[in-house]
Amino acid sequence: MKHMIALAGLACLMPAISLAHVSISPRESMAGATVKYVVQVPTEGKVTTKSVELEVPEGVTVETLAVPMGWKHELKKDGERITAITWTMDVKPGEFVEFSFVARNPRDKAQIVWTLRQKFADGTVSDWTKGPNGTRPTAITTLTPRKQ
Repeated sequence: MKHMIALAGLACLMPAISLAHVSISPRESMAGATVKYVVQVPTEGKVTTKSVELEVPEGVTVETLAVPMGWKHELKKDGERITAITWTMDVKPGEFVEFSFVARNPRDKAQIVWTLRQKFADGTVSDWTKGPNGTRPTAITTLTPRKQ
């Protein structure tokens, strides 16, 4: 019985653990919709986060960025299309920040896979898109078809 309770308690913690890494929300949206996306950036370890990079997948059109005071960002573009955003800031251990932007989803895809990288003060980089078992669910937005 004690093992069952311990397993149940551990299962309850799993969603919280999955949210502890850099992630993007919403996890579900509609194809072709214009949506506010939020990138959550916690610093879990003992080394300050210095920047976060988001590669904008093909078919996604970033329309506007929230630019909170004190944060810096750099855009990479292909013509007029934003292809990557790098936010620079210090996020100390035990703290988190959120960055947001508004983007139009592709009309012809079933999901968006976001590339998310976190860079730390010691020069290390964590890729929060790919995990040991493939793409992490915290880097995917599932798209439902638009109703005609």
